[in-house]
Amino acid sequence: MRTNRFKKSLASASLMASLSLLTACAVGPNYQRPEVNLAQDFVDDASQQSYAQVATLAWWQSYDDPLLNQWVEQGLGSNLDIAVAVERIAAAQAALSGTGVNSALSGDLSVQSTRSGSDVASATTSDSASLSGNLAIDLFGGIKRERQAAKADLLAAVADTQTARLAYLSALVSAYIDARYYQYALVLTQQSIKSREQTWAVTQEQRRVGSATELEEEQVKALLYVAQADIPDLQASFMAQVYAIATLLDEPADGLLAQMQSSAPEQNDLLGLSLDTPYKNGVPADLLRNRPDVRSAEYALQSAVAEVGVAQANRLPSLNLTGTVSSSQDSWSFGPLLSLPIFNQGALAASKRQVEAQARVAEIQYRQTVLDAVEDVQSANSAWQRDREKVDRLNQAVNSYTRALDLSQQTYQVGVMTLLDLLDTDRSLASARLQYAAALRDLSVDWATLQIALGAGGSVAKSQAEN
Repeated sequence: MRTNRFKKSLASASLMASLSLLTACAVGPNYQRPEVNLAQDFVDDASQQSYAQVATLAWWQSYDDPLLNQWVEQGLGSNLDIAVAVERIAAAQAALSGTGVNSALSGDLSVQSTRSGSDVASATTSDSASLSGNLAIDLFGGIKRERQAAKADLLAAVADTQTARLAYLSALVSAYIDARYYQYALVLTQQSIKSREQTWAVTQEQRRVGSATELEEEQVKALLYVAQADIPDLQASFMAQVYAIATLLDEPADGLLAQMQSSAPEQNDLLGLSLDTPYKNGVPADLLRNRPDVRSAEYALQSAVAEVGVAQANRLPSLNLTGTVSSSQDSWSFGPLLSLPIFNQGALAASKRQVEAQARVAEIQYRQTVLDAVEDVQSANSAWQRDREKVDRLNQAVNSYTRALDLSQQTYQVGVMTLLDLLDTDRSLASARLQYAAALRDLSVDWATLQIALGAGGSVAKSQAEN
């Protein structure tokens, strides 16, 4: 008897050991990040600390505009696209919590009370209860792979939320920069109008004394009217940006308009000119991990690879431990249940081929996302460097034309310079000023585009946005 009990114990121990070994193995491919060929500038080393700093960088504060900071903080907390993305995180978290042990373990408690009787017998009541349970043994790692896929889906949802934040930041900051540009262009145009009104007054006086002709006066008036005609277009363009900001903030436009008008930029003051970036010679590849779209694409690939393991495990035998306790018969049962899919192998094989193809698609999409990210950073950095030099040159041109106009007005008043030369200088200055304003706008947008391309600000907390 002792020998039989020993053999049974040994068999049970061997079975449990075998199950432990089986459950430690997960079929299907293990995820490995695909290699993407990048330029050398994009594979240099960089500190891990710098990566985290980029993701939490409140870069819009570098514009040194309190109103912009206020609206960014407000928008990040109320934007509907971001709210939708956050709810998708909640859905992914719920899906993840339903995997692993929660998906392997199931059971039911049943309670029944029955009253019966007949014409010849009195009524009786019978009560019964039963408890059944089922534990799926993860023989081939299908449950493990399922949890891996759900976890990757959750991380992708988090990254997608950061992508939504960056898209919102890009739209809001760009609209704000454009609004400030049109305000600045209005200031410059008003300055041109004032200058031409002064020239007209001088020309009228010279015509009164006979040193200027009616033709010359009409030329001055025409130039003045052209400048005045630009005002309605600039005002309309400014209002269009205010309306865009109002939509992004879900606020009435009137209040936003009053705030912008009370803080209109002065001459040579368009969102500041001290913007700088350390990314002048390329960006390390690891820095691209801060881009949430790249991370999302990689998590999608991880999920797709894990689903291949799930599909492969579905084609293999499954083992369940089942048990039942019943009060009606004072009985219980317990034992393993081994199932082997046979007649649906064709459908399961097709399902496996489908998820394998989906994994290949996810890998291609990941590679393309990385390449697009590199291109975005390179293009944005190149545009930033180009427009920075352009701003410097146009600033010099404005300064030179300003001095030239002052000299022209002085010499015109004493009769040394002709009116035609004065008007040419005036037109050149007005054109240079507007080109300078446009270049400042482009430079400010370039800098924002570069930060977005780097993934900067995707993880900024509300407290950081307030500072």
